[in-house]
Amino acid sequence: MITYIQAIILGALQGVTELFPVSSLGHSIILPALFGWNIDQGADAFLVFLVATHFATALVLFLYFLRDWVRILTNGRLLAVMVVATIPAGLLGLLLQTKLQVLFASPIIAACFLALNGAMLYGAERLARGRADLSMHTDPDTAISHMSWWKAICTGLAQSLALLPGFSRTGSALAGGLLNGLSRSDAARFAFLLATPLIGAAAILKLPLIFRDAGAYPVGPIIVGALVAAGAALLSVRFLTKYFEHKTMKPFAIYCAVAGIVAVVILGIR
Repeated sequence: MITYIQAIILGALQGVTELFPVSSLGHSIILPALFGWNIDQGADAFLVFLVATHFATALVLFLYFLRDWVRILTNGRLLAVMVVATIPAGLLGLLLQTKLQVLFASPIIAACFLALNGAMLYGAERLARGRADLSMHTDPDTAISHMSWWKAICTGLAQSLALLPGFSRTGSALAGGLLNGLSRSDAARFAFLLATPLIGAAAILKLPLIFRDAGAYPVGPIIVGALVAAGAALLSVRFLTKYFEHKTMKPFAIYCAVAGIVAVVILGIR
């Protein structure tokens, strides 16, 4: 069972780390193990809690970018690029859902992936340096809609790394956007937009379990955790949309690499 204090901490953690490129799922698996919390991270109840906090984050993203979604829905090419880029992660998530859930119960595996997430972020920054910037002389919508189908698919495949606990959805999509010609600010916006339908779809599939068998899940802590996640997500997206206008992912890369390695060492000793 998840206590209210644990729900508040995990909710705040999810709302921040889902949008920062440092993996919300990885942190939600690693930190309870480091704190010694008696939470069965492989149980359906914990998965439902994670989905609820993710849904709250997705709702905040949708409302924050509501004007963008209105433009997307009225721009055929832009909508098509979004759909194409969303398909890889959505399809792989459905096909591998059961197998991937096993990884959620392993904090050491999540810590290893967190360190690899840092390497991915740093590598993307180095490889993207000096590449042509599609949005340097145009608006963000045009930059994204002018992506080729292949680049949209590649960005979606990059986002699929976030199916592994420890890899960041924002970070992997942002890295994919950078490597496929978007500026850092446009790649971040694209990553936030891509995350919304995927997180929302996952929540729609899992949240009904709470009400179908309410006695099996800690409904109160789940709701509190979701509300805290929503508030943290709003603050995070406001900060990050400004941050990525001029700054890089390198600080997050260093953090993930160090935090992942330290967590592996501590968990390994235990």
